[in-house]
Amino acid sequence: MWMLVCRRALTLAALALFMLGASAPGLCAALCPPPLPSAASRGAPVDRGLLWRLTRDGHSSWLFGTLHVGKPAWSRLGPRVTAALQASDLLAVEIDPGDPALAQQLAEAGPPLRLPTDLQDRLARAFERACIAPASLAALHPLLQLTTLTVLEARWLGLDAAYAQELLLLARSRREGPAGAALRVLALETAAQQKSALLPDDPAEVLATLEQGLAQLEDQRGRQVLARLALAWERGDLAALATYEAWCDCATSEADRTFMRRLNDERNPALAEGIAAQHHAGRRVFAAVGALHMTGPAGLPLLLAQRGFRVERIVFGP
Repeated sequence: MWMLVCRRALTLAALALFMLGASAPGLCAALCPPPLPSAASRGAPVDRGLLWRLTRDGHSSWLFGTLHVGKPAWSRLGPRVTAALQASDLLAVEIDPGDPALAQQLAEAGPPLRLPTDLQDRLARAFERACIAPASLAALHPLLQLTTLTVLEARWLGLDAAYAQELLLLARSRREGPAGAALRVLALETAAQQKSALLPDDPAEVLATLEQGLAQLEDQRGRQVLARLALAWERGDLAALATYEAWCDCATSEADRTFMRRLNDERNPALAEGIAAQHHAGRRVFAAVGALHMTGPAGLPLLLAQRGFRVERIVFGP
């Protein structure tokens, strides 16, 4: 179950990173993840990820499958993604990190129970390995702390939430609208909605998920899954993403599969409705949503096709 949490609900964790304080004191820099390159790629911009054109009512919108971490070399949008953004009136994202109320919403899901001493100690050691002061996220629910630590694991792979596609798109949207005007930004969900999908109500389930997550941080299994996920996204490999459950080590029980549906598939109809409503109002929408929401019979491309859109995949590369 933990792998599912950390791969399909990274947005809240990526936002939580903006709340981090200084690194934990007294740690040897050699034990911390290596620093990322300071410069972006100097070559020609390259399209990455997954893009669809959505056409209905005489105009087009766009659907872009994102990854919530990235590399400095990915910090420039490719020509087709840039053109789609420039042709849009509205950038729709899962949640908007520019919302000033977001930090408060994150903090409102504080620890619902006192953790057993062994789990609290293991969580503290995970913060040490991440070179992060535990106090920096102490206000967050333990599972949000866990998910944030998992995002920080990406630094060992040269990936970082600071280079997430959503953040890049939000920065570009301020200057890349029609005739150079800024795009309006719309959040398709609230932090409360994402938390309701991510955080179990049952305290026993919280503890079990936390234990599983800490175990996989300790033995580094999660890095392999994240590396494969990032490679599939970079290549626009929809087939690999569609078989995610076969290699993610996250759907090994009926409880896992039920949680997966709640966390991913059951959110998709509302996301599709939000995109369709903005398009129906006459706006040209650029919708940026996590790439795994694009897969399966409940994926956004199929749901939007069922709502009357002509859905065309824009394939990058040769």
